[in-house]
Amino acid sequence: MNRKQIVAATLAAMLATPAAWAAVSAEEAAKLKTTLTPMGAERAGNKDGTIPAWEGGVTKADPSWKPGEPRPDPFAADKPLFSIDAKNMAQHEGKLSDGVKALMKKQPGFRIDVYPSRRSAAAPQYVYDNTFRNATRAKLVDDGHGTEGAYGGVPFPIPKDAYEVFQNHRLAWTGQSVQAQIRVWVVTADGRRAMASGGVQSLNKLYYDPAGSLEKFEGFYSLGKFAVTEPGSKAGEAILAHDSINASKPRGLWQYLVGQRRVRKAPSVGYDTPDSVTSGIGLFDEAFNLFGPIDKHQLKLVGKRELYIPYNNNRAAAAKVADLVTPGTLNPGLVRWELHRVWEVEATLAEGKRHVVAKRKYYIDEDSWQIILFDGWDAKGELWRTNFTLTLLAPDLPAVVGNMLWGGYDLQTGAYYLNMAGNELPMQYKPVPPLPKSFFSPEELANEGAR
Repeated sequence: MNRKQIVAATLAAMLATPAAWAAVSAEEAAKLKTTLTPMGAERAGNKDGTIPAWEGGVTKADPSWKPGEPRPDPFAADKPLFSIDAKNMAQHEGKLSDGVKALMKKQPGFRIDVYPSRRSAAAPQYVYDNTFRNATRAKLVDDGHGTEGAYGGVPFPIPKDAYEVFQNHRLAWTGQSVQAQIRVWVVTADGRRAMASGGVQSLNKLYYDPAGSLEKFEGFYSLGKFAVTEPGSKAGEAILAHDSINASKPRGLWQYLVGQRRVRKAPSVGYDTPDSVTSGIGLFDEAFNLFGPIDKHQLKLVGKRELYIPYNNNRAAAAKVADLVTPGTLNPGLVRWELHRVWEVEATLAEGKRHVVAKRKYYIDEDSWQIILFDGWDAKGELWRTNFTLTLLAPDLPAVVGNMLWGGYDLQTGAYYLNMAGNELPMQYKPVPPLPKSFFSPEELANEGAR
C-alpha cells in the first residue's frame, strides 16, 4: 500500500467511526454568528442562486390562525418551477435520492413538483443561545450513541462525523410540549387505503425546557405517549417511550394491550421489528425517521450535497385524506419539493450484527437537523425501502417539524404508509403547557387503560 492509499484508508476509517473530537474551539464556534446560521447551516445561498441565503426563517404565525387549527401555507402563491418524473429524471440525477428515482421507475404517475426553495427553519432565541454554548462543551459518549455537555439546543452545530449529525437529529428542535390528533394510513399494492391506527400523540421534550439547565437535566430528552382511540379493535392500546440522551442509560418502553389489561415492558419496540402501528409495513426504528438505538449499524459521514426534498408542506397537511393518500403514492400534486443542502450519512450493518435492512442512506436537512429522506437496502443489496417526512412549517413554535406526516414506501411490494397525519382532525400539532412527568408514567398508562 502506497502513501496515498494509507492516507485514504485512514480518512475513511475516521469517517466511519465515532470521532475523538469533543467540542469545537471558540474561534470555530464564532462562525455561528457570522458565516453559519445559529444552528450551524451555511448562511449563504448556493452559487447557482437556486438555494437562497438564510435570513432568519419564518417566525410569525398568521394572525387569524388559532393553536390547534391547520396551519395556513405562507407560500400558497408559489407555483412549481418544474416537475421531474421518469422521463426527465436523468437530467436531475445528482439531486435525486435513490429511493425517489426508484419510485419514478416503479410508479408511472409519480413525479415531484419542485418549488422555489424557502429556508423557513427557525427556533427560539434560547435555542440559538444554547446551541452556541453546546458547540464548545458537548462531546460524544457511549461509542458515539450518546451526548454529554449539551442542553436546550443542537449539540454539535459544526459536526465532525456521522454520529454527531445523528445526535443533532435526535435532539432537533420541534417544540417543547406538544400534542396532536393523528391517524396512520396504509395503502396496499392494489391501491386500497385503510386506517391502521388513530389517536393522540403526546410529546414532552424535557431537553428543551426553557426553565431547565445543563446542571439540572436528568438525561431523558423526550417522553412520548401514543394513546390509540381508533379503530375499535385497537382502542385503548398505548405505547409509552422514555428516550435517554445516552445509550448507556436504559431506554424506557411500555405497552398497554387491551386484551391483556396490563402494562408490560416492550423491548421489542425497536430495531427491525415490524411496526404494529403501521400494520407491519414500517419497522419500529423507522418511526419518526429514527426511533431508538441504531447501534447495529456503523455510520459514515459522506458529506454535504444539494438534494430535492419534501419541504414546507402545510398544504398537504391540510388536504383531505382521500385527495392526499392515493393509490401507488401520495398525490404528487399536493406534495411540495424544494432544493436544499443536506448532510448525507451512510449506515452499514456492523460486523456480527443482524438487521433486515443491511444498508441505509440518510439525508439530514442542514437548517433543521432533521432526517427528511432515507433509503434502505436488503441483504442482497437490492433497494427495498424509501422513507420520508413532508415537514410541517410551524411559525408559532417557530420550527420546521419533521415528526409529523412521515411514512415509507416498500419498493418491492408496492405498499406504503403515512403516519402522524392530522388531516381532517380537530387538533393539528399543538403546543401545550408542559405535560407533567406523571402523565408519561407506566402507572398512568395502567390507569387510563382501566378507565
